[in-house]
Amino acid sequence: MAAPAQPKKIVAPTVSQINAEFVTQLACKYWAPHIKKKSPFDIKVIEDIYEKEIVKSRFAIRKIMLLEFSQYLENYLWMNYSPEVSSKAYLMSICCMVNEKFRENVPAWETFKKKPDHFPFFFKCILKAALAETDGEFSLHEQTVLLLFLDHCFNSLEVDLIRSQVQQLISLPMWMGLQPARLELELKKTPKLRKFWNLIKKNDEKMDPEAREQAYQERRFLSQLIQKFISVLKSVPLSEPVTMDKVHYCERFIELMIDLEALLPTRRWFNTILDDSHLLVHCYLSNLVHREEDGHLFSQLLDMLKFYTGFEINDQTGNALTENEMTTIHYDRITSLQRAAFAHFPELYDFALSNVAEVDTRESLLKCFGPLSSNTLHQVASYLCLLPTLPKTEDTTFDKEFLLELLVSRHERRISQIQQLNQMPLYPTEKIIWDENIVPTEYYSGEGCLALPKLNLQFLTLHDYLLRNFNLFRLESTYEIRQDIEDSVSRMKPWQSEYGGVVFGGWARMAQPIVAFTVVEVAKPNIGENWPTRVRADVTINLNVRDHIKDEWEGLRKHDVCFLITVRPTKPYGTKFDRRRPFIEQVGLVYVRGCEIQGMLDDKGRVIEDGPEPRPNLRGESRTFRVFLDPNQYQQDMTNTIQNGAEDVYETFNIIMRRKPKENNFKAVLETIRNLMNTDCVVPDWLHDIILGYGDPSSAHYSKMPNQISTLDFNDTFLSIEHLKTSFPGHNVKVTVDDPALQIPPFRITFPVRSGKGKKRKDTDGEDEDTEEAKTLIVEPHVIPNRGPYPYNQPKRNTIQFTHTQIEAIRAGMQPGLTMVVGPPGTGKTDVAVQIISNIYHNFPEQRTLIVTHSNQALNQLFEKIMALDIDERHLLRLGHGEEELETEKDFSRYGRVNYVLARRIELLEEVKRLQKSLGVPGDASYTCETAGYFFLYQVMSRWEEYISKVKNKSNTLPDVMEVSTFFPFHEYFANAPQPIFKGRSYEEDMEIAEGCFRHIKKIFTQLEEFRASELLRSGLDRSKYLLVKEAKIIAMTCTHAALKRHDLVKLGFKYDNILMEEAAQILEIETFIPLLLQNPQDGFSRLKRWIMIGDHHQLPPVIKNMAFQKYSNMEQSLFTRFVRVGVPTVDLDAQGRARASLCNLYNWRYKNLGNLPHVQLLPEFSTANAGLLYDFQLINVEDFQGVGESEPNPYFYQNLGEAEYVVALFMYMCLLGYPADKISILTTYNGQKHLIRDIINRRCGSNPLIGRPNKVTTVDRFQGQQNDYILLSLVRTRAVGHLRDVRRLVVAMSRARLGLYIFARVSLFQNCFELTPAFSQLTARPLHLHIIPTEPFPTSRKNGERPSHEVQIIKNMPQMANFVYNMYMHLIQTTHHYHQTLLQLPPAMVEEGEEVQSQETELEAEEEAMPLQADVPSLTDASSSQETSASQTETAPSQTETTPNQTGAGSNPETISALSETTATVAGPEAAPTEANTPQDATSTVEETK
Repeated sequence: MAAPAQPKKIVAPTVSQINAEFVTQLACKYWAPHIKKKSPFDIKVIEDIYEKEIVKSRFAIRKIMLLEFSQYLENYLWMNYSPEVSSKAYLMSICCMVNEKFRENVPAWETFKKKPDHFPFFFKCILKAALAETDGEFSLHEQTVLLLFLDHCFNSLEVDLIRSQVQQLISLPMWMGLQPARLELELKKTPKLRKFWNLIKKNDEKMDPEAREQAYQERRFLSQLIQKFISVLKSVPLSEPVTMDKVHYCERFIELMIDLEALLPTRRWFNTILDDSHLLVHCYLSNLVHREEDGHLFSQLLDMLKFYTGFEINDQTGNALTENEMTTIHYDRITSLQRAAFAHFPELYDFALSNVAEVDTRESLLKCFGPLSSNTLHQVASYLCLLPTLPKTEDTTFDKEFLLELLVSRHERRISQIQQLNQMPLYPTEKIIWDENIVPTEYYSGEGCLALPKLNLQFLTLHDYLLRNFNLFRLESTYEIRQDIEDSVSRMKPWQSEYGGVVFGGWARMAQPIVAFTVVEVAKPNIGENWPTRVRADVTINLNVRDHIKDEWEGLRKHDVCFLITVRPTKPYGTKFDRRRPFIEQVGLVYVRGCEIQGMLDDKGRVIEDGPEPRPNLRGESRTFRVFLDPNQYQQDMTNTIQNGAEDVYETFNIIMRRKPKENNFKAVLETIRNLMNTDCVVPDWLHDIILGYGDPSSAHYSKMPNQISTLDFNDTFLSIEHLKTSFPGHNVKVTVDDPALQIPPFRITFPVRSGKGKKRKDTDGEDEDTEEAKTLIVEPHVIPNRGPYPYNQPKRNTIQFTHTQIEAIRAGMQPGLTMVVGPPGTGKTDVAVQIISNIYHNFPEQRTLIVTHSNQALNQLFEKIMALDIDERHLLRLGHGEEELETEKDFSRYGRVNYVLARRIELLEEVKRLQKSLGVPGDASYTCETAGYFFLYQVMSRWEEYISKVKNKSNTLPDVMEVSTFFPFHEYFANAPQPIFKGRSYEEDMEIAEGCFRHIKKIFTQLEEFRASELLRSGLDRSKYLLVKEAKIIAMTCTHAALKRHDLVKLGFKYDNILMEEAAQILEIETFIPLLLQNPQDGFSRLKRWIMIGDHHQLPPVIKNMAFQKYSNMEQSLFTRFVRVGVPTVDLDAQGRARASLCNLYNWRYKNLGNLPHVQLLPEFSTANAGLLYDFQLINVEDFQGVGESEPNPYFYQNLGEAEYVVALFMYMCLLGYPADKISILTTYNGQKHLIRDIINRRCGSNPLIGRPNKVTTVDRFQGQQNDYILLSLVRTRAVGHLRDVRRLVVAMSRARLGLYIFARVSLFQNCFELTPAFSQLTARPLHLHIIPTEPFPTSRKNGERPSHEVQIIKNMPQMANFVYNMYMHLIQTTHHYHQTLLQLPPAMVEEGEEVQSQETELEAEEEAMPLQADVPSLTDASSSQETSASQTETAPSQTETTPNQTGAGSNPETISALSETTATVAGPEAAPTEANTPQDATSTVEETK
């Protein structure tokens, strides 16, 4: 087979091309949004555009892109559509626009929803056109466009407008299309259906003839479409040339069939129609399948369709079928065939009397039925109601091949899906990794269809759900692995040595040559399996590399995945590698196999285990790793070697490659999904249907849950009774105590719980009192019992005044059921999450809560806030490897907790010793937890009980205050508490204090009782397991860790009752689902009670690197987003406290009424202006620099030098005014630009103390979830909007700044984009040139929006700004009085012994003389060299720019200048214009730095 052609990349048109286009000129005349006087509607315009622009260019994406971008659909096509003007060109134009919106992944149906009147008529026209003859009015290409449009309609059932039209095509009446015998058979199977069928018939009789004819047309639509497709398919010849239009039509049609079969609402009645049409048989026998080139994708799609037609589900009920039920169905089919054979076909007696297992394979069926005549085969099929009855006198019209295939394919034994899955190797091999049909390259334009599963709103069963996710996750990981292998292996530069072996001319951080490889163990297979239980091997490498890279290799943990690679290069030493040419032949790659690390071997050959103990230091540089190989793969390879004489793959490996730990969890996730498919997945009943996307989406909301809790303790949620009252607007609050002095938190609230049953039958009179009662809350303040006399005994309190929507989210989170909280930027998502966790912890002390987040950073933020609340830290546990970044001295990891418990045990036993001493009890009660327990029982309790009997008031006398203190037995023990312990004011108060003291003592002994296990368990591992399963109440991990460790957690018997997920909209669908199943079911039920998801689906989705999976398969849709689309109720937080109100307006249009918290208006930092800048946000237009706008040195590696220099110039200007550098972050939308800006920062700012480095230079996507005071944003693109057209990226970009946002972009491009209009209309309302106030230092007292007293300067372009900053900098240097006195110290490498160090004065003078010549602007040659570096240096160790130095930019005060003596002369001026490096050393400096 020839190598597949590289897909072409779609080049977006430039702004100048857009303006020159005929379409754009028409747009400006008729529909462009910014044109005030538009010409009236003219149908001829639509005809012209369709004929001249679309059809003539053969539906070129570029033309359609332009039309869609110009808002043709919104402002012209649909606005003016009506049945009178409807024509072929009109219909086709609308379909093209909708399809383009889906291809671009932007909302498509909004326009139709606003004006829905003519949609039914339009839809009927589409149906009619789809069935038109191919050689008639509509060409095959046009009908393919219509098929795609219909596919989008069937996949948009959540849109009411679409659903109302589509439903008529796919409901039960469509069975009119079945042949009568088959219809009778189906109705017999399900008696209930016959009742419905008779009803349908009755209703049809009542219709008038025209309506009935129309209804019949719609019901038969899909049957007729299938027949039409079969006729197109049959016209494809076997070997003569075929038009690609036919092939594409067939592919799109099968895609439509798959999508109909893969959704329960469409599949329910359609599956029978599809089966009755024998579409699959026709397809498998068609010529197209046998055409290797053209039919390859068609065959793959066909296999998917076959899989879904035979899917393990009952179409009518929607229940998943078990393995046994599937076998029963298979047996029924065969036995009914045997009965028919026995009764009517004597020539099939042998078949009829055989047992099933003997005759249900393809071979035996062909043997039985092959000899029969075509007529006999037809009769057999008609007995089974598969074909119409054959009249006695006639011959069959079907050919024998078709009839045979029909009977065989229907009755052959199917392989169980789960068996196939279990035998599949999990690591990709070289065959899959570089197969374009399975793993498409990055150049996926969205035009063609692919043989990939899609993730839409609904799934057939949990098995289907897991399987689709399994396949996509596997392919997406394969794509990433391919990129890693190509990167690492090409860096190693494998060349052929003179003797024919391999020689490596380069090095790679992530790969090493293998010194030795041996398979050390192949364990026996389990019973019933034919692959070994495990295969282990030893890999030896030589770590002659830098220390930090050596540490990374030695730090490989258990379960890390590596790849073993064989290369046999054919290119001689010194050949250059060309990244544009195919990779495999250049490096001579032969094999790729995955393996999993067990551990590194010590000098005695034993595996070094992970654990709290320090690792042994090994001598020398040779290291050996023990690895597990994939048993399935090993068995396949060995079989191939033995049977076919192939070479032994395992003798040939010569490179081992590791991957970044964060991206390397694919195998564990795949294993986890596979294990889930092998077990009975028990999802809680209240969640099952919602996860599959069916039923009432609000059924899991707490208000509909049968076990709703009426009284909840809100603990420290409310700060006062007023806060509580404002938190429940519209509710009547009744407090149980009238004295205002007692109305203090904490509060217990009783809510009116309404059972979901019996509401309909209520009398109308009862309604009013019912609503009144439903609005009444009973609030009971309660006092937390005294915990002891020490200051640290006082509980920590919440200090945040939650808003009423935040309170609703907290209330929902405490109730059982599913809670979804949408948290826009800056609305306190984390605070809400922490309060929910705390409240659950106090209300249900016996329950355990699992916290899952997407990133370690979010988990750490949560943890830092949890520790500030009243939660005992012994109940906290953090799993995974992110705890290193926690900004506390405390260690919450497993071993950290073990150490905490051991240390705490010693502390508490010391306290017991002190108590024993204070009570004068002899012996050693504080020896172990056990002895301490006896001491408490016999010594402490007895004294306490005696004390209580003395002071508890007798019925006849008044209690004596003094007695409480006099008889108290623990005075001596509490001598170190603040004195006096007893106040002596009232008996009740002192008694409560005495009780508190005893609670303090009792808590010591309860903790010791809990810690007793750590005395019995001796190893750190056992102790940590005990903590996880028994002790911890709040367990936190990332979603990745949950997927990795599911097997271990389930095995340990891990249990939990509640799950809280932060950043839920950034977690992949499958990684959100796995945490629901980290425990074994109890008695067949899941013990999960609450699932709280907090996220924001208006910000960026999970990162999917491959465009095909992201767009075509919709893999970037998180479970959170899918639930929102399905209609699950959400709590939308509606008040932000992060940014100035003016900045918030740039993105709050995307949310339901998002407002500001009061402090955003009140605090001085928000009301003060940004010093030196006229506006708090500005869009700055950047034109081409030296004739170049965006450039693309590598695919998708976009850079824009003009913008990069401008951004850095503004950053330097702000720092020179005195802004702290760490309060400024520079963001951009592309990686290429990020590297370019980092390079420019390295050159211009270096480590200059006058300027410093920005807090971060990174991409918008990476900065999600973070914020800074001032953001400088570069949008890079000048030809096409690119991925900023995704509104979610825009929202993230606009919402990162607190006080100032400055955007550099090509305004003419972005202001035309429909999706971005709400933000860009505000941005373009301000001047598009940068307005600065150079004489206003930071900080300023000017209020935001005031006219400044200093002079405003307008900067027209980047060269002007670069010069301005340069002059400002030189002026600053010269005005300093230290200027003539400091000496410059050259770095030691540049000073030879005996060489005199020049004084700084002469150095600077020389520099000043040279400077004016260079002070124009950087030349492109300079930057292009830096582009080269950045493009090629992506792999080296993190550069200095990665770090976040806390360097503040210095103001103009003299002290800072003294620091200048530490910098080199080359840094003394920020070199606005270094056309060439001063010395060879400078030229390499950037390279060295990036390394």
